[in-house]
Amino acid sequence: MKIAYFDCFSGISGDMVLGALIHLGVPGDFIEENVRNLPVDAFRLEISTAARMNIHGQQVKVVVDDKDTPARDYLAIKSLVEKSELSEKVKRLSLKIFSRLADVEATIHNCPKEHVHFHELGGVDAIVDIVGTALGVEWLGIEKTSASDIPTGRGFVTCDHGRLPVPAPATVALLNGVPVYGTGVNHEMVTPTGAAIITCLAEDFGPMPGMRIQRVGYGVGSRELKEMPNLLRVFIGESAFSYDTDCVTVVETNIDDMNPEIFGFVMERLFEDGALDVIWIPAFMKKNRPGTMIQVMCKEIDREKVVCRILSETTATGVRHYQAGRTKLPRMLKEATTSFGKVRVKEVSSPTGTISVVPEYEECKKIALEKNIPLKVVYDAIVKETG
Repeated sequence: MKIAYFDCFSGISGDMVLGALIHLGVPGDFIEENVRNLPVDAFRLEISTAARMNIHGQQVKVVVDDKDTPARDYLAIKSLVEKSELSEKVKRLSLKIFSRLADVEATIHNCPKEHVHFHELGGVDAIVDIVGTALGVEWLGIEKTSASDIPTGRGFVTCDHGRLPVPAPATVALLNGVPVYGTGVNHEMVTPTGAAIITCLAEDFGPMPGMRIQRVGYGVGSRELKEMPNLLRVFIGESAFSYDTDCVTVVETNIDDMNPEIFGFVMERLFEDGALDVIWIPAFMKKNRPGTMIQVMCKEIDREKVVCRILSETTATGVRHYQAGRTKLPRMLKEATTSFGKVRVKEVSSPTGTISVVPEYEECKKIALEKNIPLKVVYDAIVKETG
């Protein structure tokens, strides 16, 4: 599997991402020609080799011929991308990034998402950065992306809305649930476009995953910083067999005074809230009372919803929450042909190289009910036919 690791030691912006991808081998004219076909207003890419603290990489500037280009709203950008001849993969990633930006801007400015005017973010340069990133990811054949923790600067930045604190409100909202740290650098280190790109690309944030490095690309930032080289470093490589790792949030509490019938309903609602797993654990509590520990695993971005659900729909008066690392066997969801027709299964790879097939429960349940046969028979048949 080809994987990418974004080492954001000096932050991230759209132009730095483009520079790193071009340094990794993506042709600049390939990006330019494909974005021009959207169509957008006349622009050109100025690509040059530049250095920060004697580390060389690619610097990209988007030069727009018409400086009076009006800001586009989300619907206009969405239509622009959907009607283009870009590949479906490039369209999906581009629209995912723009949709995330629109959600954040709509919340901050209290307006409908469809009519969000991006101002700077809706300009040609941001469209080039975002669509160009999606093109570069496809060109390089990247299948999985992870990133380092994200550093932030301080001070103020001037934009269409006036003078805003750094990190900008949109950047803060986009980085919700992402591990960040302050640097004391008196500049904007993470732009909203950069934050939207990395949070839509990266599946997890933290240390570099196990990989055989093939190439390293450097995207050069526009400023010279005294504290560090203003660069975005992107590693491309193949994963040797390695466990999938990520970080999850665990929310738990103990209950000894609730009607047991409520537990099933609460479990259903927690999964609707984004829970990855929900467990009821029998426990003996104070005064040797029998009770139940509720343990919920979720992404950090969903923690608030999970906590609210537990505190509003159970008798709990408080919860504990903490982050935990996960180590998982690699798995892939695929569609298999069986005697029951097309069925979704998971292929799980083990450290010994063997692959086991695990049928999806809901698929098997549906077949068992339709055929009026035991669920176990469906499971066994699918495993035998696809193993």
